[in-house]
Amino acid sequence: GQKVWSYSKPLYHFTLLRVTDPRSVKIADYPQFPSFASVKIYSIIQTDMEFIRTIQCLRLNRLCSIFTLSFVALALAAAPVNFPDAITQSRAIILKDIAPKVPGLSITVSVDGSIVWSEGFGYSDLAAKTPVTHSTKFRIGSVSKSLTSAGLGLLVEKGQLDLDAPIGKYIPDFPLSGALITTRLLAGHLGGIRNYERMEVLSNQPYPNLRAGLKIFENDALVATPGQTFSYSSYGWNIIGVIMEKVAKQDFLSYMQKNVLDPLNLTNTVPDRANVSDPQRSQFYETDSTGKFIIAPPVDSSYKWPSGGYLSTTEDLVRFGNAMLQPGFLKNDTRRLLFTSQTNAAGRKTLFGIGWQVGRTTVYHNGDSIGGTSVLLMQPSTHVVVALAANRGHAALSQTNGHWSVTNLISSLQFDRNAAALHIAKAFAPPEPQPIPPK
Repeated sequence: GQKVWSYSKPLYHFTLLRVTDPRSVKIADYPQFPSFASVKIYSIIQTDMEFIRTIQCLRLNRLCSIFTLSFVALALAAAPVNFPDAITQSRAIILKDIAPKVPGLSITVSVDGSIVWSEGFGYSDLAAKTPVTHSTKFRIGSVSKSLTSAGLGLLVEKGQLDLDAPIGKYIPDFPLSGALITTRLLAGHLGGIRNYERMEVLSNQPYPNLRAGLKIFENDALVATPGQTFSYSSYGWNIIGVIMEKVAKQDFLSYMQKNVLDPLNLTNTVPDRANVSDPQRSQFYETDSTGKFIIAPPVDSSYKWPSGGYLSTTEDLVRFGNAMLQPGFLKNDTRRLLFTSQTNAAGRKTLFGIGWQVGRTTVYHNGDSIGGTSVLLMQPSTHVVVALAANRGHAALSQTNGHWSVTNLISSLQFDRNAAALHIAKAFAPPEPQPIPPK
């Protein structure tokens, strides 16, 4: 690399280098530094003004409390990504692994906050031959939990909601309010609240409010001692929605609209209201026992807005993901709270934070609902966000005398949206660093 600026203090030495990729820098290539020193990549500088500000920052010693005996390499430009090649690779994944198994789907990818690929495949309505477009709204299922977590984070930031207070503080009439269940435990699926039983996902019963919807399960026994065992529960997030209503002093949907959806300009993210006409909403499909696409039975989401009740487009989901990737809408401490895996009583990570699943290099959530499948995946290190949504659920349904039942989906129609999203994110990420030849 080419040395462009250097600055020394008794315990620190900073050097700016012009290199092809900052991640390729190795301390062994620079013998002027001691063998026990370490390399830290602080940031990528792309403009002259950023260069000047970085030098000013170093001169003012603002970084000296962060690095000890560290060698800081900063690059003047990042290696470019060939987006046409990435799109071609990603399209091939979609056409091979997912598109043949759903009536229609949408995919959107952003890099560094800008959408670089958005495309629809197949039909939002098979009978009408209506193609999927960038504005087609899908059921996003449990990705709704990620939306809810943003609203929850705002209440925590303002000091209005205590994650570690017993839920009885906020819902004193809840039958399990005496148990040591907290909002934090509910958000990490550690509260011991049960999940759906088999036919409950097909509920088409309207509820006047979220509190009324808790009656579905509120008198049932806990499936585990709170805090002891991870047990995924959408119902736990419905309790969180009621807690948010109590704290915000307004209904959940109004609070989310005013504080999350409107500020982030998520104009195509809306509650999945039954019997409301929306020309951009997809038709919803399931499969029968033979694998044939059939129109999904009607369901009512009024009891589950926080856990699985929203419709959205993949472009809106990507916009939301970008807002979560950087401080601004939420503070850094809040983002860290949401994106850090919780632990059970034994200290084992659950790989769930608050509204997000935590992978090795990704933060994501997937969604399953009647007539809908989705995933929103973010790679913080590469600033790549991928959203995928399809208009077919993962159930296989049969109907007898007007009554629907759920059977097992035949294997040929199964697909792994998480793996597809991760492959696509890697395709759009910066290329792997190449070592700099030692001088």
